Amino acid sequence: MAVTYVPDELKAVNPHRALHVVKLGSATLRHERVYDEVAELRSRGARVLVVTGGAADIKLHYALIGRPVRTLTLRGGDEVRYCPPDEIPSIVEAYEQITLPRIRDELTKRGLSVFTTIGAAATGRGCGLVTATPNGPLRAFEDGRQRFVRDHRAGTVRQVDAARLAELLEVFDVVCVSPPVAASDGGAALNVDADVLAAEVAIALDADHLRLVTGTAGLLTDPADPASTLRDAALGEAMGYAGGRMKQKVRAAELALAGTPDVVITGPHTLDTGSGTRFWRAPAPAPDLGLLARMVELGSVSGDERDLAEYLVRWCAGRGVDAWIDQAGNLVATKGDGPRRLLMIGHMDTVPHRWPVRWEGEAITGRGCVDAKGSLAVFLETLAGLDVPEGAAVRVIGTVEEERSAVGAHHARDHYAADAVITGEPSGAAALTVGYHGVCKTKLTLTQPTAHTAAKDSRTAAGTMADAVASAEAEVARLGADTLFAVLSIHAGSRDGVQWAEAVVDVRVPPSITPAEVSDAITRAVPARVNAETLLRTPAVATPRTSPLVRSFTRALRAATGGAPRLLAKKGSSDMNTLATTWHDVPMVAYGPGDSSLDHTPHERLDAREYRLARTVLDDAVRRWLADGSPAVAAGVTTGGERT
Repeated sequence: MAVTYVPDELKAVNPHRALHVVKLGSATLRHERVYDEVAELRSRGARVLVVTGGAADIKLHYALIGRPVRTLTLRGGDEVRYCPPDEIPSIVEAYEQITLPRIRDELTKRGLSVFTTIGAAATGRGCGLVTATPNGPLRAFEDGRQRFVRDHRAGTVRQVDAARLAELLEVFDVVCVSPPVAASDGGAALNVDADVLAAEVAIALDADHLRLVTGTAGLLTDPADPASTLRDAALGEAMGYAGGRMKQKVRAAELALAGTPDVVITGPHTLDTGSGTRFWRAPAPAPDLGLLARMVELGSVSGDERDLAEYLVRWCAGRGVDAWIDQAGNLVATKGDGPRRLLMIGHMDTVPHRWPVRWEGEAITGRGCVDAKGSLAVFLETLAGLDVPEGAAVRVIGTVEEERSAVGAHHARDHYAADAVITGEPSGAAALTVGYHGVCKTKLTLTQPTAHTAAKDSRTAAGTMADAVASAEAEVARLGADTLFAVLSIHAGSRDGVQWAEAVVDVRVPPSITPAEVSDAITRAVPARVNAETLLRTPAVATPRTSPLVRSFTRALRAATGGAPRLLAKKGSSDMNTLATTWHDVPMVAYGPGDSSLDHTPHERLDAREYRLARTVLDDAVRRWLADGSPAVAAGVTTGGERT
């Protein structure tokens, strides 16, 4: 059997790709920067769906064909483009001849494959890609007199063909959709507001992010002052500042809060969230819960942590903490520059499947609140309030891809030395984790010629793989009862006369054996024609209770709870295991609020009392460790962290 060990090529299993829905107006499409930003999103592995408006291009097209733009005046003086049935073909021409080709050409120049379409395009399922219900008669005013306009073809989005859009997003780098859309009454296509269309698409597709790009730096509290950006807005807080077309953007942003995406109105003519207005669906019930609430709202599935990292850099800067994003994409925040170094390392990423964040009293529910944004928020709050003594340094790292490849922790291991480590994982605020099992993750693959299943001694690739997995499990079990074996995935098929099968198995390795022994056991167990590739291999790790780091925590726990501290040894794994591959004799513990049995479930929730207790305990434990003054025993890392 061939065995390959690939420590530097940690491969993801069935990775979820984050979805960014971006609304670009036709004025923004005249700015090169926005295409570069879309290309950068795609380069990070994200799926990108662009919804485009066309006001400027419709005006241009009408001028080119010598057709006047007809408008209606509404109560209050606002004007809208009049769209009776005979205007719809000209509007479609503007999108198909000017707007969509511009997007396609600009993104193609940047090496992207692009699919562009109007929302009214048929999908082969008996409906349009997007379908809307016609609005009722429109009340308009002309020469001071009111009249009802009944032939205005505008509508409200009723249905999005999410399945078809998802299929397109798997094939193309960027999918672009514009109005007009199909009409539910079977009549002429309907014009819909592009910002609202983007919000409806984001909700239908369970998007991770929605960006509504405008010509100003978000929503301005004073239209005459371009620097008066309203940075944050909860539901109902922004409309009072909006005028003109901005009202529709605010309406769209608030509509999207009913779904999963984090929502920002960005600008001028940029996707950069640093110059825009963020909308929050679940404001914290108390000021000390604000960072936790916002971190949970910001989507950061593995591979899509950049937006959260940038937000946290700005949060740190506002509190005088030096922070940056390193080459791996990790958040790095530091105080002090002494030789005795404490590292608090958590992770920014989450597993997939999000739901709208909400507060139930003083308990927050949302993906990542337990695993493990609560822990990272506690780390950052502690660092921000800490006065680091001379001769010491405290660093917080929020890693990327802990749930997938551990690439962020590997980078941290190789670039940031430490004398003691606190890993951010949910131990429960009244307990401390002092050890974890190790991990040995292996991919098994097999190919063979197709044979008739009725042939003598015939065995399909699927059957052979099932036998190999069962043999591997039995052999690993002989290593000890504490060795935990799990099949993460198993697939099989055939094509062009060749059968194939693949399985990924995960073994949790107790301190009594090594991951290498597990690999050897799998090698012995499976047939020679089955290929094995080691995806991840990290050792078990345990820190003695007599360690100064553990003592600092036990004393802090007693002081905060009045009871005996609970010290845990877990059969899971964390970034502690990754650091332990080369950081020998460095004391490490894991600490953070929350019930770890809720990890990766749709029931994640974190109570404010638990979060506050964790902040109290961690702050006390860190101060005790800094005051202890034990000699440094730093890991053998000499290089500094790079900034990007």
